[in-house]
Amino acid sequence: MPASSPAAKEAAKAKTATLEAVEHAERSFTHAADAARVSLTEAAKRVEKSVSEGFDTLRAQSRAYTDTAGQTLEEAQAYAAERIRERPITATLAGLGVGVLIGLLIAGGSRHNR
Repeated sequence: MPASSPAAKEAAKAKTATLEAVEHAERSFTHAADAARVSLTEAAKRVEKSVSEGFDTLRAQSRAYTDTAGQTLEEAQAYAAERIRERPITATLAGLGVGVLIGLLIAGGSRHNR
């Protein structure tokens, strides 16, 4: 077959079209991969910012709760100290009673485990 036959010309056109299609597909894939990389990088930055803001909020709230708990504990200690000063004998007997109850509970639990 001569090189200038219609079939050879069509085959050459098909080959050229196929190569162009492959090159176009490669460019499209590269473009899509670059766009995906940019999108993922931006999404990662947004997630990182969101998590960082969440931690900052949590840190601020925990400080507020810690301050409130510390203040409440101080108030309870002051209240207990005041009541103990008002009635030292009653406070001593109450403490002794609680100690005896705890001792009985511990001793009773250890007797049943033997």
